[in-house]
Amino acid sequence: MIVGMRVRGTLLGALIMVAVLVAPSLAAMLASSPAAAQTVQSIVVEGNRRVELETIRSYFKPGPNGVLDQGRIDDGLKALIETGLFQDVRISRPGGKIVVTVVENPVIGRIAFEGNKKVKDDQLSAEIQSKPRGTFSRPMVQSDAQRITEIYRHSGRYDVRVTPEIIEQPNNRVDLVFTIVEGSKTGIKSIEFIGNVAYSSYRLRDIIKTRESNLLSFLGGADVYDPDRIEADRDLIRRFYLKHGFADVQVVAALTEYDPERKGFLVTFKIEEGQQYRVATVEFKSSIQTLDGNTLSAYSHVYVGSIYNAEALEKSVEEMQIEASRRGYAFAIVRPRGDRNFEAHTVSIVYAIDEGPRTYIERINIRGNTRTRDYVIRREFDVSEGDAYNRALVDRAERRLKNLDYFKTVKITTEPGSSSDRVTLLVDLEEKSTGDFSVSGGYSTTDGALAEVSISERNFLGRGLFAKAAVQYGQYARGASLSFVDPYLLDYRVAGGLDIFYRQQLPNNYISYGTTTMGFSPRLGFALREDLSLQLRYSLYEQKISLPFYLANCNNNFGNPTLPFNPSPAWVAANGVAAATAMGAVDPTGLGLWCYSDGEASLPIRKELASGQTLTSSVGYSLNYNTLDNNKNPTDGLLVDFRQDFAGVGGDVNYLKSTIDGKYYAPLVGDLVGLVHLQSGILTKAGGELRMLDQFQMGPNLVRGFAPNGIGPRDINPFGTQDALGGTKYWGASLELQMPFWFLPKEVGLKGAVYADAGSLWDYQGPTNWALTGEVNTPGCIKPTQFPNPTSGTCLGLQFDDTNVIRTSVGVGLIWASPFGPLRFDYAVPLTKGQFDRVQQFKFGGGTSF
Repeated sequence: MIVGMRVRGTLLGALIMVAVLVAPSLAAMLASSPAAAQTVQSIVVEGNRRVELETIRSYFKPGPNGVLDQGRIDDGLKALIETGLFQDVRISRPGGKIVVTVVENPVIGRIAFEGNKKVKDDQLSAEIQSKPRGTFSRPMVQSDAQRITEIYRHSGRYDVRVTPEIIEQPNNRVDLVFTIVEGSKTGIKSIEFIGNVAYSSYRLRDIIKTRESNLLSFLGGADVYDPDRIEADRDLIRRFYLKHGFADVQVVAALTEYDPERKGFLVTFKIEEGQQYRVATVEFKSSIQTLDGNTLSAYSHVYVGSIYNAEALEKSVEEMQIEASRRGYAFAIVRPRGDRNFEAHTVSIVYAIDEGPRTYIERINIRGNTRTRDYVIRREFDVSEGDAYNRALVDRAERRLKNLDYFKTVKITTEPGSSSDRVTLLVDLEEKSTGDFSVSGGYSTTDGALAEVSISERNFLGRGLFAKAAVQYGQYARGASLSFVDPYLLDYRVAGGLDIFYRQQLPNNYISYGTTTMGFSPRLGFALREDLSLQLRYSLYEQKISLPFYLANCNNNFGNPTLPFNPSPAWVAANGVAAATAMGAVDPTGLGLWCYSDGEASLPIRKELASGQTLTSSVGYSLNYNTLDNNKNPTDGLLVDFRQDFAGVGGDVNYLKSTIDGKYYAPLVGDLVGLVHLQSGILTKAGGELRMLDQFQMGPNLVRGFAPNGIGPRDINPFGTQDALGGTKYWGASLELQMPFWFLPKEVGLKGAVYADAGSLWDYQGPTNWALTGEVNTPGCIKPTQFPNPTSGTCLGLQFDDTNVIRTSVGVGLIWASPFGPLRFDYAVPLTKGQFDRVQQFKFGGGTSF
């Protein structure tokens, strides 16, 4: 027992001695361990020159007790590295302290670009993240080099090489230079389609935006390889097939491959068409008790037996939903359902009309409009803050904003509002240039060479106004014009416009006289529907005729006694040769031509000249119906324009002029497009005599193969200028078949046409007598051998042919959508014509802007 107690005592003493010896070392270890009570303020920072001490300390976040443990120190280290302010960051703990040693990144003094010719310095500077006086970061510089590479690749230069160079300067500064080797342009060498059966590759190339490279590609950029544009082309192809009944279509892939030998990309679209569907049935089912779905059937553009059209279906849903909202069902939602019969290749359409969630628009936030005023954007919405949220109306607003052509991109999204039944509309925009300066040139067989300089602005002062000033100067036509349009006059959806114009038409091969017209025309435009518009207008203009003196020198001293006496054959017939000779008149030819010896303009022209300036004041309207699939290159749809103008609201002339013009395009077999063109017009007296200048003048605009002003009533006096007099009635009809040249690349833009025209112009109702010169209409005198015969009383003035003959022709045409503008060449041969009509078998017209 005593022995055991001694052992325990010895052991206890030994433990005490060990504790006494180890305690100081243990205390030192605890003091230097991460678990020690180190705080942010105890951190020592070394190596910093620009970055403040407290800024570096701020990246270390202490725990609840203000103590930094090992995990929080590691987090602070990572945060400092991620700032990009330092080349190197190290943490050490000498003597129990936390020491942060940093090596700061240099400051960028200057950024330069060398070798860039196709992309400007300003554009590159805006795209990179590195900035002068900013911190230099190698990862950021590499990212900037990659960004510059992407910019060049989007512009079609895939061979670009970008090398960043760092030039060290004193005081820890560097200059950054990006050396760029732009390389040659990388274009699209071929565009192919796989799996297309219903539509040829030629037709599909017309649908997409991407084009193959050709000799004229330098005038555009559509042949440049752009992956974003090719992806958009996939959607265009898909929507084209859906519009034409292929409900199962899939554009499986858009494959791109770079061909080193051809130094360009080969693009291949892989398509699975499926079958074409027709509409079997159309039903309207409404779960809203007080709304009969069948009452919305008038707004459906999908009909039983027609080819299924996804675009028409979308339009129907939008219009039906908007109409339901107008009827007081603000939350109604129209959902279409298509039940396919795969064996019969039909689709049964069901419009399901249900009550949607009761959601309201809390705010409409507009972002990105740096120039366009907010109200210009908001007025395109048919809903405002506080209204019921209607997706169809929002989609319509987005489409309207895109159609304004003020913005590069338009996107409307929603985000939750302050409560579950509120949403906020976010309108994100990117502005683009809306001003145009254009120098245009053209030539036609009618007007000769013509040049125009114009400046226009589609978004004047950011207020959504349109303004344009233009000056034209040509071989036979000159003028100037000012135009201004406010699309929302007095905050109503009514377009108000004003045109001020000055036009001068000079004598040419088709008319012996010149005209000068100056005036203005205010107008109002109404969009009755998306395909139907109405325009109301008022026109006030002054017009006068000019003639060379020798073509208007018949003078019996009745009108102007100051001029030499130069009688007409009519005066001599009435008063005798002796009386004329006694008054000093001379007949140079000795054939009794008298003042006709050197030629004389037609009686109506000289009478118009004598009357001086004429003021026309008219009111009118136009109705325009347009369902064309493409206004520039239509292949399907109808375009009808009906116009009426009444002159006599003051002024010097009175008439009612009515015209109608209709064009119907229809796709035929393959890529062939048929065109039916019908036109007609009538001019009616509304009191007083009709002027010759107010008559319809027709030529190749009615029947190709005839000269300008070559059709219809004409002065046939063989010793005069034999000018066209025009007529008060006309009609025209044309059948045309347009076809591509399959053996040429699509990008060339050439297609051919064959056509047959028919039409007529007749019933001249202008001046036929002139008491001033004693001239009267003598329709029986049409042979030169009968003229003149002053003793018989015939052939004393105007002689004209006004036979209502149907003119016909057939011809061929070449249509070129060239980079220089649209050009057209026509060669037509008249089959039937009037005796005194004038023929011009070849016609050319076109122009460009550059």
